[in-house]
Amino acid sequence: MSSPEIAVWSAMLGGLLTLAALALGDVPGHRNLASVRNLVFVLVTGASCVVMSGLPEVLFPALPARLLMVLKASLGPLAGAMALYYLGNWLGGAREDAQVHRLTAWGGAAVLVAALVLAVLGSLVAPENFRTLLMVAAVVNMVPVLLGLVAVIRSARRGDPLARWMVLAVGCLAAMVIGMYLRGLEVSGFGLGTWLLTAMVTVTFFLISTVLVLQRNRASRQLARLSRLHRELEPATGLPTGSALLAQIEHAFWRTAQLHGECTVVCLLLSNLYELAESAGPGLEHQILVTMAARIRRAAGFRCVVGLYHPRCFVVVISSDKHDAPVADTIRRLRAVGNEPLTVVGEQQAQHSFRPHMGMGVVTHAPTHARPMDVLNDAERQALASVREPTGHFAEHDIETAPAALA
Repeated sequence: MSSPEIAVWSAMLGGLLTLAALALGDVPGHRNLASVRNLVFVLVTGASCVVMSGLPEVLFPALPARLLMVLKASLGPLAGAMALYYLGNWLGGAREDAQVHRLTAWGGAAVLVAALVLAVLGSLVAPENFRTLLMVAAVVNMVPVLLGLVAVIRSARRGDPLARWMVLAVGCLAAMVIGMYLRGLEVSGFGLGTWLLTAMVTVTFFLISTVLVLQRNRASRQLARLSRLHRELEPATGLPTGSALLAQIEHAFWRTAQLHGECTVVCLLLSNLYELAESAGPGLEHQILVTMAARIRRAAGFRCVVGLYHPRCFVVVISSDKHDAPVADTIRRLRAVGNEPLTVVGEQQAQHSFRPHMGMGVVTHAPTHARPMDVLNDAERQALASVREPTGHFAEHDIETAPAALA
């Protein structure tokens, strides 16, 4: 093997190791089966590419020839079977399309059996007959490529938005398999340009497939998180509410008490949340809540506790000690949130301008001598008082009403 070709395959190996490191870093962060599958796929399929390139016997001449024969005969089909099975899971499995599931599951099982047979034959065949066995392995390895191409095209036609990009990845996979077996079979007429192209499409395939897998995994985790949103999190904003919010406030008080600091509880009362309900139609309050929650979260920062006490009342808990920046800066940013208008989309895609009427209540206490629920109620009363009309009476949206008694 010439030095330029060694450089090409070494560069490919470096790219595969980088992608493997990224896949490995995703495992401890999410600790789910999808991340482990992605890591195993990158390792096994990448190893099959490196073995077929001929780089191991150049770098390590003492490797047993029989071991290399077994690996070259079986590792590629094994990776193909694994990739086809994982592709079926990535496309949604039986719950999305039973036909695609059968195609990938049974196809992957058949290729896996063929890979095991090729491994046994690789350990028994004479060296002069190994080229024929490797040609059989190349044909077997093209089977999962073709089945995967059929599966992703079908899924793309049925509306899977990521399957269209996976078609490109499978196309790169086909070019990769062809190029790798041309190199493994040492077919004449192909030189450095072919191997450079093969190495490039190999890294491109792994890059595209890894990005698509991570994107699908992220979407699945988000759906799983949303499916667990019961009464502890407000569905529109994802902010804690009820007992979950109170538990976070109590923990913030306890943590601040250990630091001998102070806790400031800020209540932001959005008094006109339902102002557009009659003129623009119902449901706009969810858009307003999502936007206001994002603004408040950004103004408060990520160290503060932010929650929703009730549908119109946001709560921010700021912990501070003598080393922290003044709390007044955070309160000033939160107060500015109530002065920024926003645009919501109503019925028939009509846009409506909404200007928040925000009341604010601020209560600061040493957490050692305060009950979180009492401080929260004091801040809410201040916020209610701040949205009263100048005459001292409540505004129309703050008047408590009750049904008349039955005659």
